[in-house]
Amino acid sequence: MPSASGEITRLVCERLRKSGIKPAPLLSKAGLTVGQIDDRGTRIKVRSQIRFLELAAAALRDDLLGVHLSSEFDLRRAGLLYYVLASSDVLDEALHRGARYCRIVNEGISLTFRPARDAAIALDYVGVERRTDRHQIEFWLVSIVRLCRQLTNRRLIPSRVRLAHHRDKTPAELRSLLGCEVEFGAGVDEVTFPRTVKRMPIGSADTHLNELLVKYCEEALSHREPGRITLRSTVEKAMVPLLPHGKARAAEVASKIGMSHRTLARRLAAEGLTFSEIAEELKADLARHYLRDGDLAISQIAWLLGYHEVSAFTHAYRRWTGMTPRQSRMEEHATTTDKVRTSRRGHGTRSVR
Repeated sequence: MPSASGEITRLVCERLRKSGIKPAPLLSKAGLTVGQIDDRGTRIKVRSQIRFLELAAAALRDDLLGVHLSSEFDLRRAGLLYYVLASSDVLDEALHRGARYCRIVNEGISLTFRPARDAAIALDYVGVERRTDRHQIEFWLVSIVRLCRQLTNRRLIPSRVRLAHHRDKTPAELRSLLGCEVEFGAGVDEVTFPRTVKRMPIGSADTHLNELLVKYCEEALSHREPGRITLRSTVEKAMVPLLPHGKARAAEVASKIGMSHRTLARRLAAEGLTFSEIAEELKADLARHYLRDGDLAISQIAWLLGYHEVSAFTHAYRRWTGMTPRQSRMEEHATTTDKVRTSRRGHGTRSVR
């Protein structure tokens, strides 16, 4: 199970407390404890961090939680990873090292730097399903852009940004922060800069310090098991952008990931999986996630999942959960509201004492 340094989770806890919401109940629901968060040396499961971000975003009613956290936090909190990048000579050298050493901070994220033409940084999930996560991935995306700007002391504007999860449009706040539109529902998670940025010098470059820090990074990396992107996560990643167009069929997905339909079926069977099982579980997870997004109409959610009729989606959702999409949305809203009120009431009572 991939682990992370937990810095994002700690940032969320700080924000919850400032908002008068006790983090302990949400941490518990994500399989975490306050003790783990208070001990900065304790690593946490990446899957738990993703879940906690979702719960906190709902409690805070902040659909851009990952963006807000990343735009405000001190990049130096990334520790050793930040300093090895900041002491590099030029940006492409720093990005190569970021791709190599990012597992020190989060074993569930794999960065790939492709400098062949433009400077493209791709993000992949390792050992954990990408699925509906938007907060952790948006945190990383904004952090990468902020890091490149801070290292070069220039407001670099990405030439292209693509993310696998869905949003109807680029939120104005995110567009203003990045300086460009974001393509959502893409087949990759990737930020690309113009080729001219690759040789930009880093103002804090220090060759001798960098050599020393690289040794520390290599030592830290040697204690981390090499990650492996699972076939299931690869299939799910290829499937999500195909769903709205009704093309998320086994043959189409197999072609997208570079194998034949028969090979895909054989490899899934070897892992005790079938394509139809993965598709059903993915759609059920996506449906629950989309229903928590109050801006999406149920007819839009049906389309995003590949259903031509709302009735077909309703039938499928009832099969998955035992209730209709509308009932599920109302129940989720009522539960979240009650939790926020209870948490804030408890915080207020304690403050009076």
